[in-house]
Amino acid sequence: QVQLVESGGGLVQPGGSLRLSCAASGSIFRLYVMGWYRQAPGKQRELVADIGSSGNTNYADSVKGRFTISRDNAKNTVSLQMNSLKPEDTAVYYCKQTTLTGNAYWGQGTQVTVSS
Repeated sequence: QVQLVESGGGLVQPGGSLRLSCAASGSIFRLYVMGWYRQAPGKQRELVADIGSSGNTNYADSVKGRFTISRDNAKNTVSLQMNSLKPEDTAVYYCKQTTLTGNAYWGQGTQVTVSS
């Protein structure tokens, strides 16, 4: 059973930074697409960024230039560096793993609150 454990959320002031991390179980992590999604109250869950097995990345327009996704295949981790945070970035952030057969696994989520 795949387990994804997120960490790094918290409360930060507008303009601040946070770094989220997701640790994944499994021996072939390097082959999977890893992504970060977020869900704000009353809104649908949305893609923030994802990264493929070759390191190719994809970002939502709202976070381009501010957020950076990266992966460490040796440690089975994926991270999201979030800079210049805005109040509208407030949400629960989820890590997602998509396998080669299209199965998706989610972490439990970590709260990010951007407020003064």
